Amino acid sequence: MQICVVALGKIGLPLAVQFATKGHRVIGADVDERAVTLVGAGDVPFPGEADLDVRLKQVVTAGRLSATTDTTAAVAESDAVVIVVPLYVDEQGVPDFTWMDAATQAVAAGLRPGTLVSYETTLPVGTTRSRWAPMLEEGSGLSAGSEFSLVFSPERVLTGRVFADLRRYPKLVGGLDEASARHGVEFYEAVLDFDARDDLPRPNGVWDLGSAEAAELAKLAETTYRDVNIGLANQFARYADTVGVDVAKVIDACNSQPYSHIHRPGIAVGGHCIPVYPQMYLWNDPEATVVRAAREANRAMPTYAVDLLAAAYGELDDAGVLVLGAAYRGGVKETAFSGVFPLVEALRARGATPYVSDPMYTAEELTALGLPAHGGEPVTAAVVQADHAEYQSLSAADLPGVRVLVDGRRVTDPEKWSGVRRVVIGG
Repeated sequence: MQICVVALGKIGLPLAVQFATKGHRVIGADVDERAVTLVGAGDVPFPGEADLDVRLKQVVTAGRLSATTDTTAAVAESDAVVIVVPLYVDEQGVPDFTWMDAATQAVAAGLRPGTLVSYETTLPVGTTRSRWAPMLEEGSGLSAGSEFSLVFSPERVLTGRVFADLRRYPKLVGGLDEASARHGVEFYEAVLDFDARDDLPRPNGVWDLGSAEAAELAKLAETTYRDVNIGLANQFARYADTVGVDVAKVIDACNSQPYSHIHRPGIAVGGHCIPVYPQMYLWNDPEATVVRAAREANRAMPTYAVDLLAAAYGELDDAGVLVLGAAYRGGVKETAFSGVFPLVEALRARGATPYVSDPMYTAEELTALGLPAHGGEPVTAAVVQADHAEYQSLSAADLPGVRVLVDGRRVTDPEKWSGVRRVVIGG
């Protein structure tokens, strides 16, 4: 097959490489000229994705993967089009379709009869049928379902381990109609491989969910579940702090029974997925009180961490506080919806002088993100915001002058902090 992957980001590029590794000819399309140039040369435009550098070089050298800024031309040459363009929501949870609308219009202009179009970007329920189908039809002059196939097939991978996750998890597909669904299933069976799993209700592979709406809801539901579960864990942690109980031991005890799957509390919920997709769900279902309460509980955690710091330290006026970790999670150079931003704001609101450091970011990069980079200024308190592996070996000797450490991720070794008051959430 000739395949066009639209958007060569942290999900789209590994997908393009995966398809090319299976022997297909792939054109990656992106509006970012820098990314297109790098990919065309076989160079990865972002760090941190396991095996991507080697595999990208292999498929580019073999002539199976190229890149372009001309989406319409790439679509016109393709049998299948996979769209992984980002979709964001504002503070009220309203989706901003600007980038996806532009990409869809570019795809429509090059669409040919018989082509499969698959959206992998997480969407509010109903978007594929009510927004993309009419837009593609208008721009191409073709009818969805009869003249081209249209499916929604959500990405279900984590950055840093995309190739492993593509094999591990079933590929969900929902079509605009039965013919589109069949086309989508055949496509993904031809471009993916799957690990054998005996813990699933059916064999691992491509699963047809029966409709685009079912596939859209599946992605929102699985991610919203995580946000709600973390929100519950955070509520347990906050209560545990009031009664002097270690919530980690409680959760371990609960999860020893097969019907309990409590997640871990923490200082923040960040990333492109967990803080965002519940907002999309609420856009569909504004009466979902449980979802809304969990989102509010998780959003409040950075401020709660500052409250813990103040309780242990005393007044924070003019105190130098080092925030350890700008990334939203350990080992990933990404700050999307990271807790570092509300944490810095909460520290300033209490009169502290915050600084930020991160082993994955230079001081210049942190400054460019609007964060106060630490340049060696004296600090008397620290807060762990990201669970980077480097912090496991961090000790009091590394931060002379620090009197209180709030470990928002339970990643530090308590034995290394003698003489420093170490506080954990739910501890």
